[in-house]
Amino acid sequence: MELDESKYLYLLFILPILVVVFLYNQYWKKKKKREFGDLDLVKKLSPESSIFKPILKLVVLLLALTGIILGLVNPKIGTKMETVKREGIDIVFAMDVSKSMLSEDVAPSRLEKSKQIVSQIINQLGNDRIGIVAYAASAFPVLPITSDYSVAKMFLQSMNTDIVSSQGTSLDSAIKLSATYFDEKSKTSKLLILISDGEDHSEGAEAAAEEANKMGMKIITIGVGTEKGGTIPIRVNNVIQHYQRDNNNEVVITKLNQEGLKAIAKATKGGYVYGDNTKNVLEYVKNALNNIQKTEFESTQMADFQSQFQWFLGFAFVLLFLDVFLLERKTKWVQKLNLFNEKE
Repeated sequence: MELDESKYLYLLFILPILVVVFLYNQYWKKKKKREFGDLDLVKKLSPESSIFKPILKLVVLLLALTGIILGLVNPKIGTKMETVKREGIDIVFAMDVSKSMLSEDVAPSRLEKSKQIVSQIINQLGNDRIGIVAYAASAFPVLPITSDYSVAKMFLQSMNTDIVSSQGTSLDSAIKLSATYFDEKSKTSKLLILISDGEDHSEGAEAAAEEANKMGMKIITIGVGTEKGGTIPIRVNNVIQHYQRDNNNEVVITKLNQEGLKAIAKATKGGYVYGDNTKNVLEYVKNALNNIQKTEFESTQMADFQSQFQWFLGFAFVLLFLDVFLLERKTKWVQKLNLFNEKE
């Protein structure tokens, strides 16, 4: 069970307050009767007055208020399990998290720009399943194939250059690890969207792409950065301490390598798009997805939570309706029960 508006549960504190008010009111009435005269004589002056009825009316009122409050809370109960069928493709995002992605030749940085692009692509997906891989000199699985986009975005935003210890850029490692996310026997279309500045410090990226093509994978590469290049700032507490230097103590200038990324995409009959303009990237990816055949995923069991507020409100209104007909004088069946020893 889940509660839709749990904040309204605080209204239940009204119930004990009403009980206290009722008890004080009964005490006050009894006190006034004593001031008027002897209690037994006063009781004989109003023989139809009942002790039970006011308590009954209070109980009915408290139950009715409880029903209204629970109706406002709107409890939801998983009343059934239903089979959901979806049509889409499996997509893996391979994110370059090497130090070169800290370059700020594109604002705010290559890495942050990559996150923005992937997040926007996820926003325009429908029933597709997605996974995330991070890579530098080696590849690291971040999120397995899932249809939970909110979780994917959470993992995406947490990615940084420290999640992979070995530095450099190994595009072939990213492609090989991404390939393991897909089921070779599955007929579901497989797409790898690889985001990088293309500075590959390993060999075999094209060979890895050709192997991926054999298992039915398509690769779209997105280039982030500029061909002019930029420095790599090293920050501590968000303050630039120095710039990355090479073994000769020269400041490193990292540049976008579009040709390498184009070659990888070509090996799988995929495509390359320059990531300087997010709108253009989204349009390119959208068109590419429209041209990829969608397949039906295996059935998934989903809990279907049903609102239950109507039952509580209905119960409350029935009690309030009955309360209108509950008078405070005695009824014959109550007199026979003599619950409060009212007979002499």
